[in-house]
Amino acid sequence: MAVLLADSGATKCEWCLVDKNKRKKTIFTQGISPYFLNAAQIEHLIRTELLPKIGKTSVDAVYYYGTGCSTKENIAIVKKAISQVFARIKIQVTDDVLGAARALCGNKKGLACILGTGSSVCFYNGKKIVTSTPGLGYVLGDEGSGAYLGKKVLQYYLYKTFDEDLHYRFEDKYKTSRAEILENIYKKPLPNRYLASFALFLAENRDHYMIENIIEDGLNDFFFTHLCKYTESWKMPISFVGGISYAFKDVIKDLCHSYEFELGKILKNPMEGLIKYHVH
Repeated sequence: MAVLLADSGATKCEWCLVDKNKRKKTIFTQGISPYFLNAAQIEHLIRTELLPKIGKTSVDAVYYYGTGCSTKENIAIVKKAISQVFARIKIQVTDDVLGAARALCGNKKGLACILGTGSSVCFYNGKKIVTSTPGLGYVLGDEGSGAYLGKKVLQYYLYKTFDEDLHYRFEDKYKTSRAEILENIYKKPLPNRYLASFALFLAENRDHYMIENIIEDGLNDFFFTHLCKYTESWKMPISFVGGISYAFKDVIKDLCHSYEFELGKILKNPMEGLIKYHVH
């Protein structure tokens, strides 16, 4: 039996084809968000970016975990697109928060946090999500996310808060302008993805105290705003998944120590955990 697993953020989607309990192929496509793409666009993406790399393998089931799939309307959009490509098979579509919880906690209780392009946290009882923090997106929320941290980088650059050294490093790397930055954020599609791309600047310049301040303050905003509202935070492990949590895992470890939280796992992506959950 061949199973296709998908873990999609706003920036990229990882697909894993598992056949006879073994990982057969991993494919990356651009991210799928029903807030930005309709069913026809998602179907086109799957047909052009995924299908040619799967080949003639017959897929028996699709388990899709994706950003934005927390409402019936958005789930229906994604499910319709997948069913147009893979007809008459089992298709399960749910949000990336449950995917993270299953990957990080398996069948055990715990708090699961996503720190990628966006951010979220939930309390998982080993079977289902009991409580989750409402996602407010990159404009109102997403504390600690790539978009949140990237926004801080751009603010420091445009407000000329960076010292001369960092200002030069930024301009040398990106060769952009105020007008181009504002156009990408306010006029072009997928501004959250654009903002998150500047988190790389933080990872590449950790030798500077201003960079460390942005990282620590941004991640602390996530801890204070979200984790501190859960009484479970002091009772059970807190695990993290996503590119931001993995890149700055040393800061997360320090923050857990400061808040007296028990740190669970820190994973770059949830796929290995999802394979264990669904296949093994």
